[in-house]
Amino acid sequence: MRLDWTFFADDPGGQFSTYWAWLLSAWGWTLTVSVLSFVVALIVGGVIGTLRTIPGRPTVVRLCDAYVEMFRDIPLLVQVFLWYHVAPAFVPPLKLVPSAAPVIVALGLFTSARIAEQLRAGIQALPRGQRDAGKALGFTTFQTYCYVILPMAVRLIIPPLTSESMNIVKNSSVAFAVSIPELTMYAMQVQEETSRGIEVYLAVTALYALSAFSINRLMTMVEQRLRLPGFAPSRQLGGH
Repeated sequence: MRLDWTFFADDPGGQFSTYWAWLLSAWGWTLTVSVLSFVVALIVGGVIGTLRTIPGRPTVVRLCDAYVEMFRDIPLLVQVFLWYHVAPAFVPPLKLVPSAAPVIVALGLFTSARIAEQLRAGIQALPRGQRDAGKALGFTTFQTYCYVILPMAVRLIIPPLTSESMNIVKNSSVAFAVSIPELTMYAMQVQEETSRGIEVYLAVTALYALSAFSINRLMTMVEQRLRLPGFAPSRQLGGH
């Protein structure tokens, strides 16, 4: 069967002149949702994961544990619908935000729970002497985490973070459920309009694979740049 990529058509808004341009726009939406969600996940997950290891704060630890379990146990698509359909019913101003915002929040919080668990494991994998060294230097708990514990723990969790950054690109496909024109929605619509499912899904698959591969290479470079002599994070927590 010959694959013909030369089909042309205007989209309903008249913004793009070819399906190729529409494909690139959909890829842009996928990357935008993924990057912004990952930023949310890193910030929230970093805070929650750190708080789960603070000594002498059992209430804070339990609350953070509850956060992690809640967002890990609820399916991602359900969380998207909760933020998109339910939250605006209780907070009317949310009806005015772009439809991509609930997806970014849902995907970011869902991933933050996983990052929080990875960071907690990374911190707890450090030798007890790291914390004691900070105290011996006269650091407060905050300073000990900032200057001693977190710099080491971050190096430990880069391999699982690589997996999460790749997963978030794949999970961004849930955005089609609220009509975000990302790659999955593009593939479904173009296949219906042109009946060229082979070409469409091959192109979309290639872009997902290219995105994941690029992220993997980027995170590998980050890991190599941050690695300390004699320090092998993949052997301590297990590579992903």
